[in-house]
Amino acid sequence: MKKNTKTTAPKGMVTKAVKATKKVVANANDYALNTTETVVTEGIEITAQWQTVTEKAIKGGLKLASAQQDLVFDLLTSVKKQYKDGKKKFAKLVA
Repeated sequence: MKKNTKTTAPKGMVTKAVKATKKVVANANDYALNTTETVVTEGIEITAQWQTVTEKAIKGGLKLASAQQDLVFDLLTSVKKQYKDGKKKFAKLVA
């Protein structure tokens, strides 16, 4: 009085579930790869743009620093000259 059990029905369900799962995982993987590629590509483009902006800023900053340095040295030269002239005039007054 044993009953024959059919194992083909559960096997078929498991096979269908595995195939469906593989399909979903493959789609998720493709989506992740495409999204990652888009993010990296845009990141590289934006970085290149910022690099150009930074390069211009550095060049402009160096020109400005050079001009300021020249101005400071000119000012120091003028102050030194005025100090020497003042020292001579003061020495004449005192002597």
